[in-house]
Amino acid sequence: MSDFTSLITRAEALLARLEAVLPHPLTAPDWSASIAFRYRKRGQGGVLEPVRHIAPLKLADLKEVDTQKERLLRNTAQFVAGRPANNVLLTGARGTGKSSLIKACLNTFADQGLRLIEVDKADLTDLPDLVDLIAERSERFIVYCDDLSFDEGESGYKALKSILDGTIAQTSDNVLIYATSNRRHLLPEQMKDNLGATYTDDGDMHPGEAVEEKVSLSERFGLWVSFYPFSQREYLAIVAQWLRHFGVDEPAIEAARQPALLWALERGSRSGRVAYQFARDYAGSHAAIPATASAAISDDVPDGLDHV
Repeated sequence: MSDFTSLITRAEALLARLEAVLPHPLTAPDWSASIAFRYRKRGQGGVLEPVRHIAPLKLADLKEVDTQKERLLRNTAQFVAGRPANNVLLTGARGTGKSSLIKACLNTFADQGLRLIEVDKADLTDLPDLVDLIAERSERFIVYCDDLSFDEGESGYKALKSILDGTIAQTSDNVLIYATSNRRHLLPEQMKDNLGATYTDDGDMHPGEAVEEKVSLSERFGLWVSFYPFSQREYLAIVAQWLRHFGVDEPAIEAARQPALLWALERGSRSGRVAYQFARDYAGSHAAIPATASAAISDDVPDGLDHV
């Protein structure tokens, strides 16, 4: 009898070890726990984790991107209202507000049922399971991929390509893909790609298959929103906006003009991110700021503003 009990114990231990390495089906989280979720790999399976602290960004916080703001806001409003809307690719200069604009749209439409799921590019192979899980939900979901780009041969590339516009099954109308990238076509563009081009007698060039493959993913996003480097005037306007956010008075903001330009020169960029980083440094080091404002710098600044 003891041998039988020992055998059962060993069998149970073996099954427990097998269960740990076998893939598990994706299960639904507590949807009421948050308006945003992260998809994370755990062993061979994946889980949706609620984001407990959402960056309280507002559309009014984002300056000098009015055209981009209007286009993304209109598309998101159509989606939330149940009208036709497009998957969106936000591309362009770094630090100009691509990620922050998506977060601000989430906060704007959360009360109307908009939800966001952040997926890392390494986990995009699980995107079909994720879409199936939320297909019957009443909420509207944005699947968000930040800083998206692919190297040659990465598996997530084809998974995303199929979900956007390539599978035999129609993607649920309560799901859109919003992605940000510094690459317009999401893949590295190399000189050797032009070797596949052919030329006709009249001089026309026909791109080779390598080039066609590179643009085939980005063109499946129905809406492209492009961001451009800020001018000096735009950069200084963003600096002033963040200094006001940190409680700096107007005379000090005017005095910060030259230090802000020097800061940008040292960083080699006049982006919104650089403007925000300067404002944090300037506000934190200025004795003229009241103690309450100083406390707000560490306590009230929304998480994720470094993506502005």
